[in-house]
Amino acid sequence: MFENVGFSELLVLVLAGLFILGPERLPDAAAWLGRTIRQVKEYATGAREQLKNEMGPEFEQIRKPLEDLRELRNFNPKQAITKHLWDDQPDEKPNGHPSTGYPPVPTEQAPPQRPLAHNERPPYDPDAT
Repeated sequence: MFENVGFSELLVLVLAGLFILGPERLPDAAAWLGRTIRQVKEYATGAREQLKNEMGPEFEQIRKPLEDLRELRNFNPKQAITKHLWDDQPDEKPNGHPSTGYPPVPTEQAPPQRPLAHNERPPYDPDAT
């Protein structure tokens, strides 16, 4: 819940609470906040367990797409591109083609190049210049 709150943000929140509530009421407010958060977590856990008991195996079928959505929230484009570029095995789809779904484009094999002999001029391509 407070994963993205750093020390400086927490310090600002404590100082704001100290100024707003005063030093006498701040400990009581912090205790109330802790109890409330704990109670909300217990309600959520109880609701999840009740759904799991009532739905049975269908609960897992519903939970799987929600887990996929949670993974999208933590999506790192740099990591995905690196994996895509440097992964040896492409993702195979059921049709047997790579992850794009299209068959791979056939590539022509270039003739092997031989080293130039002494004083031999390299080939010249007027269209390439």
